[in-house]
Amino acid sequence: MDTDSLKHGRLKVYLGYAAGVGKTYQMLADAHELVKKGVDVVIGYLEPHGRKDTITQALGLELIPRCKVEYRGSVFEEMNTLAILERHPEVCVVDELPHTNVPGSGHMKRWENVLELLEAGIDVLTTMNIQHLESLNDQVWNMTGVRVRETIPDWVMKQADEVVMVDLTPRALLNRLERGVVYPPEKARQAMQNFFQESTLVALREIALRQTAHEIEIRHVTLPDPTTETPAAMTEIPSVGTSTPSALSDRILVYVTEHPSTALLIRRGRRVADYLQADCFAVFVHGEMDFNSLPVAKREAVERHLSFARNLHIETRVLQGVDIASALSDFARLHSITQMFMVRPQYSPWEGFLGRNLIHRIVRYARDMQVTIVAERRRASRY
Repeated sequence: MDTDSLKHGRLKVYLGYAAGVGKTYQMLADAHELVKKGVDVVIGYLEPHGRKDTITQALGLELIPRCKVEYRGSVFEEMNTLAILERHPEVCVVDELPHTNVPGSGHMKRWENVLELLEAGIDVLTTMNIQHLESLNDQVWNMTGVRVRETIPDWVMKQADEVVMVDLTPRALLNRLERGVVYPPEKARQAMQNFFQESTLVALREIALRQTAHEIEIRHVTLPDPTTETPAAMTEIPSVGTSTPSALSDRILVYVTEHPSTALLIRRGRRVADYLQADCFAVFVHGEMDFNSLPVAKREAVERHLSFARNLHIETRVLQGVDIASALSDFARLHSITQMFMVRPQYSPWEGFLGRNLIHRIVRYARDMQVTIVAERRRASRY
């Protein structure tokens, strides 16, 4: 089949703030509605976690068998992307978008499989929780103490033509957890002692609602009924909003160093850029004539940060200049930067008193820009 002649598939994301709010259930319910309208729908991957309601809801929908992948002496099952492409339905249901595939599966992440389906002209319905969004990784970690390892870049979410926030009050979710609807009793008790504390769920729900508001320009809201659990309330987003930036639109610069907190800085810069619909640059400055002549550990750390920035669709630059403050300021003015983000470096009190440290010099050179200094947190930022 000539995929070049096919239209690009549409992506619909069912977004929640925690397991058990009803994302998969609602996705399957919508899939049934499409089938009633004569749409060709298949399930590419479903992870019901033993939930009876979800399993029942999947009945009657065509399921594409998973492929088996052998890894380190064990056999795992993953979504069979090739089989889906050969079957070529109009719509494919794919659960748990942030999932990491077993090595040898073809793609490292499930969202990469989904992009392949979309490129082949297949519409996709998929699910994810807000804490898996890459730019929120540090915020969720600092709030919950849990580092989410499976994330998706924000630009993948931007591919969504439609987003549905599947909502449930934290109290209603905890009631479901206590009744064993979400997890078996022992796992449910452990969950309520850790991630599923009401204060955490309230904060995550607030983040999800805020993120939803930022993703769109026009949205239709169905307010949740506080007296009921099902069906889950939904905030539907007919399309991802876009607006034309003004002539004086913001432009963000993230100063990259070998410091571990640079990862946090990159996420923050990406998130601010998304909110402002601004261009974003990640810039490293070195004083050596050759970048490869830098100490190995420093060079590898910087390359890791630059690669991370590129994965978030941030434009990266490596500048050579003995005077870092001057090089950054010149680059910023040349590219009309309005905001600069940097990690607070460690200097002696004497250097700070004399005003000769990097921060003071950059602020002095970049008087027409907003310079944001991010202090290092107690927990080292990781990917």
